Amino acid sequence: MSVLIHTLHLDLDMKLLTSLSKIDRFDAGWASIEKRESFSLLQLKAIATIQSIGASTRIEGSLITDDEVALLIEHFTSATLDKRDEQEVIGYYEAMDLITENYKVIDISENQIKFIHHVLLKYVEKDQWHRGSYKQVSNVVAADMFDGTKHFLHHTTEPGLATEDAMMSLIAWYHTDKETLPLIKIAVFVYEFLSIHPFQDGKGRLSRLLSSLLLLKHGYSWIHYMSFEHEIEQRKNEYYSVLMKTQRNRPSENITEWLMYFISCLLNMQVKLMKSLEASNVAISLSQREHQMVTFIQYHAGCSSSSISLKLQIPLPTIKKSLNTLINKNIIMKSGIGKSTGYFVK
Repeated sequence: MSVLIHTLHLDLDMKLLTSLSKIDRFDAGWASIEKRESFSLLQLKAIATIQSIGASTRIEGSLITDDEVALLIEHFTSATLDKRDEQEVIGYYEAMDLITENYKVIDISENQIKFIHHVLLKYVEKDQWHRGSYKQVSNVVAADMFDGTKHFLHHTTEPGLATEDAMMSLIAWYHTDKETLPLIKIAVFVYEFLSIHPFQDGKGRLSRLLSSLLLLKHGYSWIHYMSFEHEIEQRKNEYYSVLMKTQRNRPSENITEWLMYFISCLLNMQVKLMKSLEASNVAISLSQREHQMVTFIQYHAGCSSSSISLKLQIPLPTIKKSLNTLINKNIIMKSGIGKSTGYFVK
């Protein structure tokens, strides 16, 4: 069945409805899980925060690692933010913190979206002239692919009145449409925001922040504990491919493929979240040394036994014995043989 939502077409079939149902069934039981697993979730939230900031910055071309993000957040002052990557990381951190702490009272409005954009680019010197304001110059969207090439996506809405009208229309639709299912509504809003491209820069990062904001506002609180940005980074080529195929048919395009991609990201995140909780529950019985090792491996995926020994200042024979214990408990796994052996948290 084909339906019109806002200005976009969508094919509602059994596959899509089944996927939506899976997400909502998970959400129905989440409150009890959240209450029962509060300690483990605090740890997952901290990890997800770092992953979200690092991933969203890297999607836009940065080379910063999660380790570097964690150190920067812990030690930064505005006077030390010399590099653009660092400026973008702290801006994303503060914008994400704003949303996490205030999502219930943040309205979906042009002013609030402009304010989040201002916070996002707060420290980026080159963006001072346009942060918090709609674009003033025409732009096109090109994706940076893993092989170093750029793929043209589409012409965006023209600046000035065209962009203002498009954003006004999108937000008006969001507040007046009481019939569209929440997850579909969120996916449509994010897609249309990406297609309008209302700001000169920061559109991609802001779209991911808005995704989390909208999910939280509609009651999907588990999004706190698993990084939406990290999921997109892992499927970056697919993300751009789906956008490119869909947006080239503007206006009044069919966005079924985009919606299926968006929903599949959420389903994958739910599976990963439950696996992480299972691992955390097993980890409760670990010794202090084993906790240290798991945390180190979490942030240094692929590390060797000797590097763990060196960094934690624990004798290598003791490290190797503990690694075998953690493997047997199904908390970590190893890859490679001999000197090329690396360890990963499952």
